[in-house]
Amino acid sequence: FGRGNRVEVGIAVRIHHDPPRVAPKSIHSILDELPIVPEALLRLTRWLADYYLCSWGQALFAAIPAAVRQGVGRRQTIFVEALPSEEIPRFPSLTVKQIAAWKHLRTHGPMPMTKLARQVGCGTGPIHALIAKGYARKVLQRTEASELPLQDATHVPPIRFNADQESVWRELLPVLGEPRFQAVLLHGVTGSGKTELYLQAIARVVESGRQALVLVPEISLTPQTIDRFRGRCRSVVAWHSLVREADRAGSWRQIARGTVDVVVGARSAVFAPLPRLGLIVVDEEHEQSFKQEAVPRYQGRDVAVMRARLENVPILLGSATPSLESWVNAQRGQYRLLRLPNRVLERPLPRVEIIDLRTDGPQQRGDSLSPRLEQAVKQTLAQGQQVMLLLNRRGYATHLVCPKCGYVALCDHCDVTLTYHRHRQALMCHYCGFVRPIFQSCPVCTYQPLRLVGSGTEKLQAELERKFPQRAIRRMDSDTMQRPGSHRHLLEEFRAGKIDILLGTQMIAKGLDFPNVTLVGVVDADTALRQPDLRARERTFQLLAQVAGRTGRSRRGGRVLVQTTCPDDPAIRYASRHDYLGFAADELRQRQTLRAPPFQTAARVILRSPREADAAREANRLAELLRTSAATQRQTVRVLGPAPCPVARSHGQFRYHLQLLADEIEAIRTVWLSVQPRFTLHKDVDMVVDVDPLSSR
Repeated sequence: FGRGNRVEVGIAVRIHHDPPRVAPKSIHSILDELPIVPEALLRLTRWLADYYLCSWGQALFAAIPAAVRQGVGRRQTIFVEALPSEEIPRFPSLTVKQIAAWKHLRTHGPMPMTKLARQVGCGTGPIHALIAKGYARKVLQRTEASELPLQDATHVPPIRFNADQESVWRELLPVLGEPRFQAVLLHGVTGSGKTELYLQAIARVVESGRQALVLVPEISLTPQTIDRFRGRCRSVVAWHSLVREADRAGSWRQIARGTVDVVVGARSAVFAPLPRLGLIVVDEEHEQSFKQEAVPRYQGRDVAVMRARLENVPILLGSATPSLESWVNAQRGQYRLLRLPNRVLERPLPRVEIIDLRTDGPQQRGDSLSPRLEQAVKQTLAQGQQVMLLLNRRGYATHLVCPKCGYVALCDHCDVTLTYHRHRQALMCHYCGFVRPIFQSCPVCTYQPLRLVGSGTEKLQAELERKFPQRAIRRMDSDTMQRPGSHRHLLEEFRAGKIDILLGTQMIAKGLDFPNVTLVGVVDADTALRQPDLRARERTFQLLAQVAGRTGRSRRGGRVLVQTTCPDDPAIRYASRHDYLGFAADELRQRQTLRAPPFQTAARVILRSPREADAAREANRLAELLRTSAATQRQTVRVLGPAPCPVARSHGQFRYHLQLLADEIEAIRTVWLSVQPRFTLHKDVDMVVDVDPLSSR
């Protein structure tokens, strides 16, 4: 509200009779005659606002696509409507065509002018005259765009379960048949057949007249994934970032009408308005892409669990490397734990070999492949088999440095180095997108030539093309996968054997199944380990385990070579043995010692400003207020900080953060709500609250 008169979209959530404390504004127009948010989603967004310490409006705007809020997909069409009159025969000024048009409108109701003219057999002139003489009028009517046709797929019959799957299925059947909340964590090694269990569980729910919601990481939401669901169920809607806004609005209304059996989508699909929800599936539940980066910073997996609880339906969480939060919930009995310890067809997990780069590194300066990994690639290709290589860093070189004075090229807006991208002949910031041409001499001491340091996927591709010039080599990262359909096309080529070596970032580690891949190489396993982050080890273990799962899926078997400078790190040691249980026990012991999540709930508060002094001052003031409030209200809440963020400046903003830790979110919420109303920020400072943060950058 306030003094301005800008037109905004508002959402009515309830009716009350208390007079407002602010002057009410007039309603410009009503976008929806019927509610667009069902009661169940109102309850869910109310919970989301309370848990993630944001406003209800922010929660609702996160849940409802912008296209739906703004009425995209609806058209306003000018209709002609007859005005009542019994005196027409007495008015000779009306022509025969005008009388015919008036009678047609009275019989058939309002319609567009061109349609009326066509049905009466006249031009638009008589209709305009009818309006001018007061016997009809123009009215605006809102019409819905046509629904998106549901795509067909070739029906795929169910696959017969093996003994492990059959055992899990028997445990699942009572869960699927009983309409009540139950959370099931399905821990299955890569290639153990988790997806087939999802598909048959969904089919069982759909056959009973209910609907299913499937969440998968955005990176895994490939056309192949969607086709697998369409091969089993009649009506499946895909919901992800590549869907056009108008199509998304049409899908929302289609889903709300109950004409869709299954919604498969990324994080935001958790809010799909399914009226007969019977099952939620979260695949790869450990994936950090389920966490929203923009406010409100909700965790899609946890919102899905709460939705299942509020709507009294079962939820199935699946992963080969469950998040430690979900694992602890299973150990405490809050989730039911089911396991698939073996691969289908009793195929063994691939052998993992560690290459210590400190003693067995690349022979040529600037290269990425050690002699052992290079030799393994040669042997694999000679046998007519395929290779996948993971390097979770895009670009050509990570640094541009001056060997004389030590200058390093930094972003103008962020405290990070610029990455050199050779295809653009430019330096790029991977935080804010800043681009500058590469310079030949040092801007500080004028020395040249400057040195490119570090390797990314672009440089690895150049090395492979130099060493294997006769081989088909392709790269998969966000630089090469920008065109619609490029992801699908590349994977189809690889599956058809037209590509010998596929290299890329974590895109290649997710849920891909290629029987002819018998070698996976991890070029640098230490990328995530170097991050100053509580979850660095957990992420490293998960990525290594997932990428290792891309091989050994046929009778030919497979092997994994992992290059690292930290061979004794627990994440790498346990991943090389495919030992999730050992890793989880080791890591949880450390987290418990640190009193860190998942044994405590955390909320991170970031304060940002173009002036560092303003951000620091406001962060210190907020921390003091929070500590005082916790003591006054006798809440056991630890307030850590403030301190500059590890990336102290991003997008031109200086950043300070502090962290609140407590046994339960209620304690943090009590302290926060007591401080927030009286904490007025400096005009140039803004604030972000992140409950259950996944990163401290």
